[in-house]
Amino acid sequence: MVNKILFWSGFGLAVRFWQLGIEMRPFFSQPWAYPIYGCIGASFGYWMQGVEHNQMRYLRETRDRLLEKRRRRAEREQGNIGNIGSEFQ
Repeated sequence: MVNKILFWSGFGLAVRFWQLGIEMRPFFSQPWAYPIYGCIGASFGYWMQGVEHNQMRYLRETRDRLLEKRRRRAEREQGNIGNIGSEFQ
């Protein structure tokens, strides 16, 4: 979790440097803006971590449902194989 937050914090700071580079302004003329961009990036990383957690939970639940469905189907088909000839006797 921390690695995503740190990555997006760094990304927020990189965006600030890129913005100032495009504008050709000095990097440290307003140092108060860097923590703001870092916090914005960190909050985005925290949000992305929650999105990833929810997606993984959904995929895990879907996988479990599909495996259970396959197991029940295999049991049902296994039971039907033994009863094929008994219907007509």
